[in-house]
Amino acid sequence: MSEVFSPRRVGAMCLRHLYILKGSWPRLLEMAYWPAINMVVWGFTSQFFAGHSTWVAQAGGILIGAVLLWDVMFRGNLGVALSFLEEMWSRNLGHLSVSPLRPYELVASMLCMSLIRTVIGVLPAALLAIPLYHYSIFSLGLPLLAFWMSLMVSGWAMGLAVSAMVLRFGLGAESLAWVMIFAMAPLAGIYYPIATLPVWLQPLAWALPPAHVFEGMRALVFDGVLRLDLLASAMALDALYLSLGAAVFLWSWHGARTRGALLNMGE
Repeated sequence: MSEVFSPRRVGAMCLRHLYILKGSWPRLLEMAYWPAINMVVWGFTSQFFAGHSTWVAQAGGILIGAVLLWDVMFRGNLGVALSFLEEMWSRNLGHLSVSPLRPYELVASMLCMSLIRTVIGVLPAALLAIPLYHYSIFSLGLPLLAFWMSLMVSGWAMGLAVSAMVLRFGLGAESLAWVMIFAMAPLAGIYYPIATLPVWLQPLAWALPPAHVFEGMRALVFDGVLRLDLLASAMALDALYLSLGAAVFLWSWHGARTRGALLNMGE
């Protein structure tokens, strides 16, 4: 007769999961990552508010606008990554690899689905903000389209990079779809100007497209000026990173197909 409660069986199950953690660096990274990233983002936000007590009152709905625009990038990244992961979960990659579908056509379909997912996800929230908070992000006018597309392309580039890493490291790396995008949050200047960051971090922030977009949004709201220089910089960086993301994904796809790894990926 077996024991009612066996510490050995509990220990065996814990040991199993410890071995899983030991063999998967993305899982280990994720455990320490979320507390650290939340601390950094809200630490910088609190630091900025402490020195600019009148900023919130003057800003109106700029924080709501920043949240909505950040979600565009988040959904853009997740839309690409999830479109790819769903093919992996259903063990469909092998079928796609022997179909007439070209790899760059797969990339194009992932980007299209990302756009559709983002519109479905963000548009209701933007409309809900109007009756709840009397703030309409559409008051930004035509520049909103430029901000939207710049952040979408940034999300696409990251989503392709994440998909490439999943191809290389397997489903153990799928959490990177959430981890990598939030690694950019402290440097994007979503809720505070880039000048709030330490001096040594500011060049890294300016190397990322979202920093230019959110600085441009604040300039438009506070000063009524559309900073075309910031917008041009964001679009140039977007073109660079999207090209790199697509190239890395296509290279990883070719490598996985050559190794026969596409047939072995799934839940």
